[in-house]
Amino acid sequence: MCLVNNNFWRCGTLYAFVSILVGCTLGPDYERPELDIPVKYIDSKPSVESIANLEWWKIFQDKQLQSLIETALEENKDLGIALARIEEAYAAVTIVRSEQFPTVDASGEAGRGKRSGEIVPNAKTDDNYFGGVDLFFEIDFWGKLRRATEAQRAELLATEAAYRNVTIVLVSNVASTYFLLRDFDEQLIISKRTLKARLDSLDIIQARFDRGIVAELDVNQAQIEVAIAEVAIASLERRIIQTENALRILLGRNPGPVTRGLPLDQQMTPPEIPVGLPSELLQRRPDLIVAEEQLHAQTARIGVAEALRYPSFTLTGNLGYESTELSDLNSSDARTWNLFGNIFQPIFNAGRLRAQVDVETARTEQAILFYEQAFQQALREVEDALVAIRTFNLEYAARSRQVIAARNAARLSRARYDGGVVDYLEVLDTERTLFNAELAESDTLQQYLNSIVQLYKSLGGGWSLK
Repeated sequence: MCLVNNNFWRCGTLYAFVSILVGCTLGPDYERPELDIPVKYIDSKPSVESIANLEWWKIFQDKQLQSLIETALEENKDLGIALARIEEAYAAVTIVRSEQFPTVDASGEAGRGKRSGEIVPNAKTDDNYFGGVDLFFEIDFWGKLRRATEAQRAELLATEAAYRNVTIVLVSNVASTYFLLRDFDEQLIISKRTLKARLDSLDIIQARFDRGIVAELDVNQAQIEVAIAEVAIASLERRIIQTENALRILLGRNPGPVTRGLPLDQQMTPPEIPVGLPSELLQRRPDLIVAEEQLHAQTARIGVAEALRYPSFTLTGNLGYESTELSDLNSSDARTWNLFGNIFQPIFNAGRLRAQVDVETARTEQAILFYEQAFQQALREVEDALVAIRTFNLEYAARSRQVIAARNAARLSRARYDGGVVDYLEVLDTERTLFNAELAESDTLQQYLNSIVQLYKSLGGGWSLK
């Protein structure tokens, strides 16, 4: 910027010289660390396509679950906080980037005063008026300001990725909590059905005891089984309400009841799940993007610290008008200006600036290790989800066969007892086995469905509502 017309060429020459000088940037340029990326996942077949590329409702076709997730994406408070952090990060980039440009401020003064007559004989009251602009510009010779802006932009990208990560975690938590709620619903139905059967059995045994056909021990055993079913019902009713409350908080709403959709055994599941390539995690998983962008930002901060050890160059200037009469303020004789170049070079600071470089370098090394660890953890989560899907599917099939056999055993045992072939303890044992088998079947199905949810989460995709 030139403040006086007849000095325009001088300022232009100076600006051109500065432009040539500015271009040196200290510190290392960011490069993604080399990672040990496997060719495929251990517990999957090789595939290029990934289930994470599909919308989630193509897997779980439960309209109520879809509605809950849509509500959570609109009203969840954690998601709103993450979105506000993005706005904050955008503003922070603007603040840091502004340091690369000149600062121009306007100022004005108007005053009246009189010196002491004892010091200045015949001193009079004087008026003084001033108006003008001030210039400050730090020449980014060593790239300090550009590195700072680079770091802040990387932090912005990390914040945006963190928002996407909150979205994925939120949707998976809604789905998991919903499936847990439907599991408790099914277990409550089983427990109430069992309680009714045990109450009917208790009535029969009580009548037989009253007629002297069976011993009092049979009555007591039947009463114990009734109480066990009643305890299960009370426990499940408590869990259902608490799970509903947790789900409502995820929706961004006050605790209360939740409308149900399909039961667990009607949820759609894929016959085979493609997962794509492990290398896709680097671009797909938001938490890995966060870790990489934070590493990028930390790498840039080394350059900022390095630049503080070298001379800093600034330009300061002022253009204004000053006079003792307000009417003369715009005259050419009232013009005042100055332009200064400043240099500051640290000489001795007891190793503080060198240590600051070491600090940023050590933090960068930590960020590299954190990024590598995050990738390894991501691989582990995918592998864990894959093995969970495979084994819970096998376990659920076995649980279902167990329930069928337990129901038949309970029916036969009851018939044998009614025929006087066996004592009541056998009936209790088979009915207890059936009750536990039915509860376990529902729980295993819930864990199987949730393992699919966890696979979506670990792959970092498949949750965008379109």
